[in-house]
Amino acid sequence: MKKGVIYLIPSAISKGIAQANCTPQLKEVLLNTKYFVVEHTREARRFISSLKLGITIEDLNFKELNKHTSSDEIKFMLQPALDGYNIGVLSDAGCPGIADPGAEIVKKAHDANIQVVPLVGPSSILLALMASGLSGQKFRFTGYLPINTTELRNKIIALEQASIREQETQIFIETPYRSDKLLQQLISTLNPSTILTAARDLTGSEELIVSSPVSRWKTNSLIIGKAPTIFLFMAG
Repeated sequence: MKKGVIYLIPSAISKGIAQANCTPQLKEVLLNTKYFVVEHTREARRFISSLKLGITIEDLNFKELNKHTSSDEIKFMLQPALDGYNIGVLSDAGCPGIADPGAEIVKKAHDANIQVVPLVGPSSILLALMASGLSGQKFRFTGYLPINTTELRNKIIALEQASIREQETQIFIETPYRSDKLLQQLISTLNPSTILTAARDLTGSEELIVSSPVSRWKTNSLIIGKAPTIFLFMAG
């Protein structure tokens, strides 16, 4: 029996604009897929419904994948593909497998010789890098930084030293309600000549991208609030 395909389906990274990101390829895949592996079923159902493709949500099968999902559970999620059905892997926002648990099922799919097809769509990490003016030739995504103030400061210093040594852009994220605190720590820790970028609410109604030396950030009164934000810096 021919195996199904694992489709990696990007979702909107800002609410209310899902239809603008619906490519013909994405539409075709969604119309022909009944099995989905998702972060949260509610968010996945909401995203698919928002595209207004005439899909009956109740006919779809959703399995949730998160950091607590066991290896055996992931193998079970792949069974429809082994039976010949396509599976869509859907993140809550952006691209599956990028700062997202979807990478685990992709790895298992390769182990089982199941074809994996990534679809075109928005990634806040790449959009922020594109708009930062920092090096896109060499960059590192670190994920979340430590919460403890001392550990956070030490991590920022270490990343800045790596940026100087490797001439690479450092990229990381933070839980929205801690973004303003992180921004202030970056401003107080980084060298004045280091270029710091904050990319807030990308593709959304409150989108704002500020990129300038830390010395200028010290006079900037930007308040990020609770909007999702990507942070980047590169030592000058």
